[in-house]
Amino acid sequence: MAKGILVVDDAAFMRMMIKDVLTKNGFEVVGEAENGAKAVDNYKELDPELVIMDITMPEMDGIQAVKEVKKLNPDAKIIMCSAMGQQAMVIEAIQAGAKDFIVKPFQADRVVEAVSKVLG
Repeated sequence: MAKGILVVDDAAFMRMMIKDVLTKNGFEVVGEAENGAKAVDNYKELDPELVIMDITMPEMDGIQAVKEVKKLNPDAKIIMCSAMGQQAMVIEAIQAGAKDFIVKPFQADRVVEAVSKVLG
């Protein structure tokens, strides 16, 4: 049984857009968080199959959150969201264990493609 997806972004609007794309394409969103610290707490609580995480957030950024989630579960599947021009941070996130990344403003089909690929 699919455990669903945790959506993490400090912008409520972005979380809503990502959730909308996912649910319209048959994926289940089990939770959301507005910063990396909440993402780690929600990950512990919800044990999602996949996390879609923004890089730039208050309290704890996405890269630090990836590292924390990977400590909890080395096999965690994480897709990063980044704005244009954050290549260095995307590379750092991939090195920290993220499986893929989506560039904002994202295309719905790119989100679905990344999620499908990572979930296999």
